[in-house]
Amino acid sequence: MVVLSRRFPRSETVASGVSSTGAAKVGGMAHCASRHRANRNQRVCPNRTPHQRSALHVRWIVICALALMSAGCGQLAYRLGTDIPPQYVPNPLDLPPVPADFLWLQVVDAVDDVFRISREQPVVNQPGAVLEGRLETSYKVGGSILEPWRKDSSPGFERLQSTLQSIRRRAIVHVRPHSNGYSVEIIVQKDLEDTDRTQYATETTAGQRHDGSRTSRVDDFDDNPQTLGWIPLGRDTTLEQILLQDIFRRVTQKDTPGLLNH
Repeated sequence: MVVLSRRFPRSETVASGVSSTGAAKVGGMAHCASRHRANRNQRVCPNRTPHQRSALHVRWIVICALALMSAGCGQLAYRLGTDIPPQYVPNPLDLPPVPADFLWLQVVDAVDDVFRISREQPVVNQPGAVLEGRLETSYKVGGSILEPWRKDSSPGFERLQSTLQSIRRRAIVHVRPHSNGYSVEIIVQKDLEDTDRTQYATETTAGQRHDGSRTSRVDDFDDNPQTLGWIPLGRDTTLEQILLQDIFRRVTQKDTPGLLNH
């Protein structure tokens, strides 16, 4: 038996093989791309319904709104929380023309609330006589943190320093009349105690002798620190401002009735 086979041209066979192979490759690439997109969508939004996606968008909107509100509230809190800068008055302080005895009584009353007055010379401002007023106080040991009623130590650093160190203060006030009124100058001096040693120190004034000499125990030795003097620390400008502002209010402002009408 003779089997007849059809022969195709080589060019047609090769072309058909290439076309089929290229179609297979293109189809495989398209299938891979579709699977990649499906996997990516599944990773980004796995099994999420439209309601869940809308809730996620609302959540992001709320977070952004809270961030903006916190920034705005921070600016508002800064403005509300910032204290008013302290107001300072000049030293010497110029006061309007008032009766000399009235001014001197206000000065004495303001200083007497803090210190004990040792000597004073009232101011005189009359057509035939003009005399500068001068007031001096005694030294006063600074009040500590445990003594909040003491006014000689202003709050803050001055009171803390008076608690940890032995500080004393005294005030000198000058009241000078001039053509437009009066000039009031307050000087508060501050000193630090200088001792031979610290308190509760391990060393004592009575040393133990080891040379065989006989010592007498009749005289008692004081183991407390001995004051050698006082070291000037300059002026307490904070207390000066407190006294000047008090005098300025007393002279320029009208008295308001208190609880006991005093």
